[in-house]
Amino acid sequence: MKLRKWQSACVKQVLQKYNNYLKHFMCLATPAAGKTTMAAEVALQLIKQDKIDFVICFCPTKEVEQGIRRTFERHLNRSFNGSIGALGGVYTYQSLLTLTSEFWQILREYRVLVIFDELHHCAGDRLANANAWGAQILINICGYATYTLGLSGTPWRSDQLPITLGRYLEDNKIECDFSYGLKEAVADAVCRQPRIVLIDNDRITVTSRKEEAKTFFSLTDAFSGSDLAYKSIISEQETMKYILSQGISKLSELRQQNPDAGGLIVASSIEHAIELAQMLQSDFDQSTVMVSHQDSMPSEIIDSYRKQNTEWIVSVGMISEGTDIPRLQVCCYLSHVRTEMYYRQVLGRILRVNTSANQEAWFYTFAEANLVKYANRIQSDLPDTRVIYELENEAASYIHGGQIGQSLPNGISELSLSFDGRTNTNLNNDANLNELYKAPDYQLIGQYRQKVISLFKV
Repeated sequence: MKLRKWQSACVKQVLQKYNNYLKHFMCLATPAAGKTTMAAEVALQLIKQDKIDFVICFCPTKEVEQGIRRTFERHLNRSFNGSIGALGGVYTYQSLLTLTSEFWQILREYRVLVIFDELHHCAGDRLANANAWGAQILINICGYATYTLGLSGTPWRSDQLPITLGRYLEDNKIECDFSYGLKEAVADAVCRQPRIVLIDNDRITVTSRKEEAKTFFSLTDAFSGSDLAYKSIISEQETMKYILSQGISKLSELRQQNPDAGGLIVASSIEHAIELAQMLQSDFDQSTVMVSHQDSMPSEIIDSYRKQNTEWIVSVGMISEGTDIPRLQVCCYLSHVRTEMYYRQVLGRILRVNTSANQEAWFYTFAEANLVKYANRIQSDLPDTRVIYELENEAASYIHGGQIGQSLPNGISELSLSFDGRTNTNLNNDANLNELYKAPDYQLIGQYRQKVISLFKV
């Protein structure tokens, strides 16, 4: 397989560092750039040079696990399923908590390359501030692996803890051995040029229990100047229909050139996803499939969508980092999660290039202040990457970096999710929301308007 220019350059630098008796390499490559193929080439070269016996990979989700296995088996022409005779295997970070001492003995008795996909899921440079996954790396891998290779498209954490195995500069910003940003990837035609559509309304009236009706001239002003919550907008029938109509119109346009072009809807909860899927089918006559962590075989659902020409897939936390569906070209972002990391990872799902005639990528979301800010700084590869090295005590370190990583589903490990001032890790059982928080009455009586942020024009 012919490597991309950046992949060849990165492989060369990895091998040079390893040849200089340095064991760890950290690669920042923008989502959808092809990090897995680069890592497979590193493994291939180390095998050819007789420097390793086995390769072990760790990654966030089962879906990503399957993609890595396919790539390594194709690139190395060897079995990579962890069985007898295989070159190695790939495991989720969750499995770090259940691997036996016999498994870890492999690193003590053989020369092993350990690859960490989306390493930012693992926190801690010492046991006192490590999360459950980071602690296992510090205990069982750091002193025993022959080489380690860390990969990330977003190498920072929303809780600002240090990434395990990361090196930090004096200003507490992470230092990567190799960086390949989205701007470079678009210029090289490795990734599609993103177009982010911010949807707003120019007249919103909000009436709360405490105050008379107020009129706002943007969603950002309404969110900041009243009790109107972002969640109310993304779950409102009218606004859902509007954003879907815009995404459908764009996808229909793209499918005139690319008949199998697909669209992704990122929902907030299973109930939200069901409503969106029904709306797509009944109101817009769109072919649709839905996937969530409650499905018995979510990877099979995603793989089936990948190979077919169904128009839309509605996801609850299942299609973000590392999920490879190149035919996706449109995304409607209706998630309650408003962290920059998740935002960028979802955007990356529509940026993978393929052989289709039209390589446009369109990302639709509402003009909430954080989402507007993220859109305007996509051009910065490492925003807000300073870390907190000292917390008040070890107990605080454990709360922030310990159990959260293993309790959230689908590889979202950075922090407990919150909105409206309430901590919430299970939005699917939120039927009593109105008892806890009475949303104000509001009306969107103005005209919808859209601002298109077209990044990295080529």
